[in-house]
Amino acid sequence: MASDTTAPSPAPGTRATGEAPPGSPGASPPEPVGKRGRTSQRGSRAPSHPDRYKWVALSNTTLGVLMATINLSIVLIALPDIFRGIGLDPLAPGNTGYLLWMLMGFMVVTAVLVVSFGRIGDMYGRVRMYNLGFAVFTAFSILLSLSWMHGPAGALYLIGMRVLQGVGAALLMANSSAILTDAFPTHQRGLALGINQVAAIAGSFIGLVIGGLLGPVDWRLVFLVSVPVGLFGTAWAYLMLRDVGERRPARIDWWGNVTFAVGLVAVLTGITYGIEPYGGHVMGWTNPMVLAALIGGVVVLGVFCVIETKVADPMFRLPLFAIRAFSMGNVASLLAALGRGGMMFILIIWLQGIWLPLHGYSFANTPLWAGIYMVPLTIGFLASGPVSGFLSDRYGARPFATGGMVLAAVSFVLLELLPIDFPYPAFAGAILLNGLAMGIFASPNRAGIMNSLPPDQRGAGAGMLNTFQNSAQVLSIGVFFSLIILGLASSLPTHLYAGLVAHGVPADAAARTSHLPPVGSLFAAFLGYDPVAKLLGPAVLGHLPASTVGYLTGRRFFPGLIAHPFKQGLDLAFDFAAAACLLAAGASWMRGGKYVHGQDEDAAGADDALGAPGEAVSPGEAVSPGEAVSPGEAAAPGEAVSLTIEAAAPWVPRHRGRRVSAAPRGAGRSAPGRQPRSAGTAGSPPRST
Repeated sequence: MASDTTAPSPAPGTRATGEAPPGSPGASPPEPVGKRGRTSQRGSRAPSHPDRYKWVALSNTTLGVLMATINLSIVLIALPDIFRGIGLDPLAPGNTGYLLWMLMGFMVVTAVLVVSFGRIGDMYGRVRMYNLGFAVFTAFSILLSLSWMHGPAGALYLIGMRVLQGVGAALLMANSSAILTDAFPTHQRGLALGINQVAAIAGSFIGLVIGGLLGPVDWRLVFLVSVPVGLFGTAWAYLMLRDVGERRPARIDWWGNVTFAVGLVAVLTGITYGIEPYGGHVMGWTNPMVLAALIGGVVVLGVFCVIETKVADPMFRLPLFAIRAFSMGNVASLLAALGRGGMMFILIIWLQGIWLPLHGYSFANTPLWAGIYMVPLTIGFLASGPVSGFLSDRYGARPFATGGMVLAAVSFVLLELLPIDFPYPAFAGAILLNGLAMGIFASPNRAGIMNSLPPDQRGAGAGMLNTFQNSAQVLSIGVFFSLIILGLASSLPTHLYAGLVAHGVPADAAARTSHLPPVGSLFAAFLGYDPVAKLLGPAVLGHLPASTVGYLTGRRFFPGLIAHPFKQGLDLAFDFAAAACLLAAGASWMRGGKYVHGQDEDAAGADDALGAPGEAVSPGEAVSPGEAVSPGEAAAPGEAVSLTIEAAAPWVPRHRGRRVSAAPRGAGRSAPGRQPRSAGTAGSPPRST
């Protein structure tokens, strides 16, 4: 039964809770403020100058992500110099595994660990984990440059240090997006995450140029170049960054972490070794070890999914996928990475193995020039990413992310239409369009995903996003290499045999060489080696006239020989990439309109507290300036109810088309027991609209 006593309206300038405003008589003393911020209710430290702090957070996290992604690709162009430095031939029988793990080890470990590190950041502090990542990355960059071993031992040392360097990179990648989402208001997150994401993607291409420049000088500089940046970034992050987001105390999900790591490592290892030839096959997809790794890994990942539905504090928050903006954004990101991940490798092979030699570049110089000729791709990313992120803050992610993927599909079709010996302006225009398209997609997509997450799940959500991206990139490399090798295997042996015999190579040597797995020619071109010299060897070349040797190992014989078979595989790869981008466009469109977690739910809660449109607030429901009803909190009959009101304004903005007067309204129908909807409960994740 309703009480007959009406709660008194609060005096102007006071709160409904009875608290006086700060600085007025009777007000409680202010919280102690530290040098760089104050302590929040959850134990994190809020910055005293949030406008200044958010730009500090953006600049530092962008530096960290840029450093990590540059190191992801810096070894691609510098691999010939690195292997020469340690005295190892990566194309000799039994040495291909060293080459593959130098390429893929860093990517595999970052893909596996980002979810775990993001979840740990949610529990113990994202900035703390990020700072640790800077320090770990820098320490192992130093150790990489101090290698003293040679041969297989030197290769194993470098692979091990690269894997541990990847642990630091995973800590940086897992927490940078969450730190930015915490630091920036909703209307600026797209711009901030856009700059950060563009730096991440552009770093992969900037690393190609840096590796090409430093590798010939001294291979150790490839790793040493990160050390001064890492030392500065570590000190800067430790002194300036503060945890301002929500923490959620929880236990570490050990079984989930172990099964996820084992399953994903098995799958990615199977993909890595599937590229290698096996027995009489040109690739290793029929290798029992590869099949066991792939099937076993998928089974273990299935067990992981079951575990995550049973534990109290799961590592992989499966209920987040009920948020459409999160789930569809991740699907689009995975498909985009699947279409983009292997593209860099096949473009490098196209340039180094065919186009650059045909245009007068020696095989030894092709790695550096391949990186330079791919600069338009980086320019496209840098130009479109921040702009699309800024615009997505206003208009939402869907139009930009969807349009970006459609443009990316068009760019792959244009690349497929180019002849194998293309005019460079046409090639530059196609990859510039691809870079613009990927930048248009990447920034709004990441901002849309991060905006959809509850504040205490941002680290785990960012880790899940990075895991999908990094895993898809490894898978994409396997798919692209497989498609190229299929194209080569269909006609390269015939072309190679006919060409060698026509230039005086004995028939038995030509037959033996032509039946070697084409992956050897592919890797030779990728590393900037002369493929014919590697295939024939000094034993055969030593018995041929000098003029014939000069032609066979020159700049035109191998590119002309491989051009047609390579184009067949290239077309298959571009068709696959275009299809993946179109599917990503469809997934991105399905995300719905602009959605930010908590905003729609807060509006719904306010509407329920107020009643239906045109309904009067019942007597005794006082509205006080500056005070808000807690989500999910019901008002008892006759109890004062307070709503968020701007103190200086006579009325607040519309809630679903309705204005709310700041003054208590006249008597009307009472709605005892009415309860506003809560904002984003675990049992019913919010829908995107």
